[in-house]
Amino acid sequence: MQDYIWYKKYPKVIPHEIDPDKYSSVVDLLETSFNKYADLIAFENMGKGLTYREVDKLSAQFADFLQHHTNLKPGDRIAVQMPNLLQWPIAVFGALRAGMIVVNTNPLYTAREMKHQFNDSGAKALVILANFCSNLEKIISDTPIETVVITEIGDMLGGFKKTLVNFVVKNVKKMVPPYKIDGAIKFGAALNMGKKGQFDKPEMKGEDIAFLQYTGGTTGVSKGAMLTHRNIVANMEQISAWMLPKLKEAEEIMITALPMYHIFALTVNCLSMTKIGAKNVLVTNPRDMPAFIKTLKKYPFTIMTGVNTLFNGLLNQEDFKTVDFSHFKVAVAGGMALQDAVAHKWKEVTGTTIAEGYGLTESSPVLTCNPIDGTEQVGTIGIPLPSTEVVLRDEQGNNVPQGENGEVCAKGPQIMKGYWQRPEETEKVFTKDGYLMTGDIGVMEPDGFFRIVDRKKEMILVSGFNVFPNEIENVIAAHPKVLEVGAIGIPDPKSTEKVKVFIVKKDESLTEEEIISYCRENMTAYKVPKAVEFRDELPKSNVGKILRRILKEQEMGKSDNS
Repeated sequence: MQDYIWYKKYPKVIPHEIDPDKYSSVVDLLETSFNKYADLIAFENMGKGLTYREVDKLSAQFADFLQHHTNLKPGDRIAVQMPNLLQWPIAVFGALRAGMIVVNTNPLYTAREMKHQFNDSGAKALVILANFCSNLEKIISDTPIETVVITEIGDMLGGFKKTLVNFVVKNVKKMVPPYKIDGAIKFGAALNMGKKGQFDKPEMKGEDIAFLQYTGGTTGVSKGAMLTHRNIVANMEQISAWMLPKLKEAEEIMITALPMYHIFALTVNCLSMTKIGAKNVLVTNPRDMPAFIKTLKKYPFTIMTGVNTLFNGLLNQEDFKTVDFSHFKVAVAGGMALQDAVAHKWKEVTGTTIAEGYGLTESSPVLTCNPIDGTEQVGTIGIPLPSTEVVLRDEQGNNVPQGENGEVCAKGPQIMKGYWQRPEETEKVFTKDGYLMTGDIGVMEPDGFFRIVDRKKEMILVSGFNVFPNEIENVIAAHPKVLEVGAIGIPDPKSTEKVKVFIVKKDESLTEEEIISYCRENMTAYKVPKAVEFRDELPKSNVGKILRRILKEQEMGKSDNS
């Protein structure tokens, strides 16, 4: 492993190596924290807090329910589809304790996207928020799902507040479309059925899969990254070691506005903070900026994570400047490039630097991060975490000299086992000597800090989410009035990039509004094209392949000439 200058400077603060086998499983680590920090608040949401002891008890009840009141067995897949609510850690921790594999599912998925993920993963059970059940009703008969547990937003708030919140969400805000799911079980009923909490703790090994985390990956095919217990434990140990200069056990308050179904918040916010006994304040809807800022004013928070668009959104709220930042220690950015202007303005307003990191779903996710001791460098992704090796390689697989661009390739205990039931796809992203090829182009500075230069090939990055042209094109090509379609990403100041599609009509009556409406019905919002251009023909190769590269060059040419 390269001996980076920064490590030489701080050999006692940040260790070179961590022990990925310190805990036998994620469950072993969780149960250690449950006992160690029993009386501290673990999670808080909408004014309701749960102690580590309560999370232990409730997740044990859910594990008991899964084992003794369903047909599920260890190794089966269970999907969890909800935003940041207290129910989320209870369901996910309970599933892991029952020996099952968690399939995190984006609540904003359309029925088509849900169907693909449930079928591909072979999920036999689903824990879902009622708000999304109308989509489930459309596709459940075409999936292997046998057990459905439905929760409502206020279920863990207790007493009158539970009743009031659920009533307002359903009857006043009209956020729960009508649905009918035969045989579904209410979340509260499931906890009551497992009241004894006497689940049979299965034997778990580090190489057992803990999560199937779905991603577009580096090849554009929607697939599940197999993240083992050892992968997740390793990244928690790496992150904990990295945070040692500033964070203290049992004292931190984390603001979790990023969704925990996303790998960034799953590992960095939820699991790593559980490891050190932090209080996790869950923000259910960070898009409601005024309410989000009220939450920030309520807590003497010490750490938060975000993506560039979230930080930028807060900075553009006048009321954000009145938040008390006196306890704030560190902000961590990932998921998309952190813009220099945002980083500088954040420091000016909060007095705290944003430490930008880098990783992939396939790496659990963190590979590199800026130090949090004041030596961070804006515009870089920092240096590799302990036990992580990063190299840059050219198209022929050779290491490139320092200062030259190359594809970022990484090796470490946090790297996934592979893609679920896709050995060919797995083989495509690993080198012969075991490095994961990230698909991103980077450069290493003289002091060992890395910088991402560009995204490789044609992936589109929208607000931290990977969007692949193949999926966009496949959906639009199914429209009866479309003859041909090509999709690219074009710059957007709000979301880094936005999707633009070029279409050759089959029927001259086709309109831009018709295409956008069709996409909204079949794709998550961030994937929906924001621009549509109709053409008589699209550029093609000699074998008939649509050349997106030419479309992008033409689009950039328009910008240059404007």
